[in-house]
Amino acid sequence: MTNAPPIAVPASWRDPRHRFGLAGELEAIRYLETLGWTLEAHRFRLGHHDIDLVVRRGTMVAFVEVKSRRSCRFGMGVEAIGWRKRRDLTRTASVWVMRFGRASDVYRFDVLVIQAGGSRALIHIEDAWRGVEK
Repeated sequence: MTNAPPIAVPASWRDPRHRFGLAGELEAIRYLETLGWTLEAHRFRLGHHDIDLVVRRGTMVAFVEVKSRRSCRFGMGVEAIGWRKRRDLTRTASVWVMRFGRASDVYRFDVLVIQAGGSRALIHIEDAWRGVEK
């Protein structure tokens, strides 16, 4: 599962929102790679929950939630990450750490918002919350 390439668009996806979300994740991967991060996992799953991106730069591992929005009409993407979502991401990240973590790793949760529309913006919130300990 580590160092996995990004997933491809399944032919069964008919909902354009799924394709839009995947396009945002692929854009996030390209952005993070320009900052020196390497992709460890894309959509790491645990039951019904997943982590969009797990990236590494040295001993730092970031669990990244990507929120793609066409507009601010329903709020900013970061507002969609409530306490339940953070709890689920933290639990899923704990399993990733148990399976693939290294003794020297340091962990954090990032949020990457990709705002499409008139003025396209990419907002990267580093260390958005705490949750995973070794």
